[in-house]
Amino acid sequence: MYVEWRRMERTGLRRAQESVVPLWERTRRFHIYSSWLIPGPVQTGPYIEALLKSIRDRRQLTDDVEEAVRVRVAKQRVVHKGDHSFAIVLEEAALRYRIGGPEIMAGQLGHLLTAASFPSVSLGIIPLTADRSHIWPVEGFFLYDAEVANVELVSAHLTVTQTHEINLYAQTFAALSKLAVYGAEARELITSAINSLG
Repeated sequence: MYVEWRRMERTGLRRAQESVVPLWERTRRFHIYSSWLIPGPVQTGPYIEALLKSIRDRRQLTDDVEEAVRVRVAKQRVVHKGDHSFAIVLEEAALRYRIGGPEIMAGQLGHLLTAASFPSVSLGIIPLTADRSHIWPVEGFFLYDAEVANVELVSAHLTVTQTHEINLYAQTFAALSKLAVYGAEARELITSAINSLG
């Protein structure tokens, strides 16, 4: 299903955040790939606020950022429930794009280090130096229990439910995961990004 942002956000950002709460609550296995942002389940409040303010300003939306941040932070409770798992793969560039300035990024990256140690989270980072001969960066996506995929486009939110398309997203996630580093190597990349903030 293709839903334009202007339709989804016509009453503000809070409603868009609330619309995915049921999906987050019923999903047990999340597979998340992001090439340009730290994904929602492991974002800090200040990082979320900076993102949503940018969206509000760019799209000239009703100012309900404060309420939208509260909803988004509340959604993160699923990260701490034992029956949910999060396999997250990020491009190293996502660690280095500055959202909200150095202080907010430092806090966000510090939180990412902590989140990587949560029992429910597997965090992989694809180094900038990885050989991309076989698979290059693609659009960011969330895969929910290998049944639904969500993709955020410039103009719209795309929900994918066709089995053959879901399989392509699952295969793509698996291929990207193989390029990622985990554990100490991932922590080293995060720490390097923190140190680069000055």
